[in-house]
Amino acid sequence: MHKDFIEIHDYSAAEVMQIFELAADIKANPQSYRRTLEGQTLAMIFEKSSTRTRVSFEVGMFQLGGHALFLSSRDIQLGRGEPIYDTAKVLSRYIDGIMARTFAHKTVTDLAEYSTVPVINGLTDLSHPCQATTDYFTAWEHFGKNLKGRKIAYVGDGNNMAHSLLFGASKVGMDIAIATPAAYQCDPVVVAQAQADADAAGTRVIITSSMEEAVAGADIVETDVWASMGQEAEAQKRQQDFAGWKVDKRVMSLAGKEAIFMHCLPAHRGEEVSAEVIDSEQSVIYDEAENRLHVQKAIMVTLMKR
Repeated sequence: MHKDFIEIHDYSAAEVMQIFELAADIKANPQSYRRTLEGQTLAMIFEKSSTRTRVSFEVGMFQLGGHALFLSSRDIQLGRGEPIYDTAKVLSRYIDGIMARTFAHKTVTDLAEYSTVPVINGLTDLSHPCQATTDYFTAWEHFGKNLKGRKIAYVGDGNNMAHSLLFGASKVGMDIAIATPAAYQCDPVVVAQAQADADAAGTRVIITSSMEEAVAGADIVETDVWASMGQEAEAQKRQQDFAGWKVDKRVMSLAGKEAIFMHCLPAHRGEEVSAEVIDSEQSVIYDEAENRLHVQKAIMVTLMKR
């Protein structure tokens, strides 16, 4: 198994399934894992604030018998010129693992390169692997352990969420369709890597500018906010550019009869998704939110258990 959890792309399908099985066992039998990481400390570096990421990692470490240390950009020297090399080397002398939620993806990869303890990518501008892994785990729970041949459709901004969903689809045997406006497409390098993974796994990657094409027959329909953290200055322009890209009942009617709706949250009802969809029986957003806890506990146990 790997030292770090930077992207799903780095893991084999079998390794992803191991995380799913462990997460399911942790969810069903939490008391059995109360001392698994006893005496260990996770440093949580937050350049970007987050409700779900902070609470799920902090509570997760507590429930595994360990301790989580919150470090905002005001608490450490990364934002004041200290080389990541030094930060990684020093933290490695103090703690047992690092979770980082940052703007630049290179910050996380550099932390992983220079630290001697496991590093978990809590989110970067390029990817959001913990959330995507959780989404596929939630689908695994909902539809059963064999996801082969099912289809996930992501519509909206070609952002970090879209990238990690692209990487994860082939690992669980699913086809994936990504629909974005032409000016907001996914990173072509990520698409090429995901396509290569799909070719090897025998799954499909569909990149389109048609929301209807992407959603047609899908088992999962997923979207995200139009302006992510750090893009607040673009919010008004993005609202104009994404006009007509709302997931509403009409869009959901194009998906499969038993389709579910996903969103990583926070959500803006009336913008990227209508209230009648996100608050409907098709929505599994709170299952996703809860499962962040169980999946991330599984990742921490996988990387940190001695």
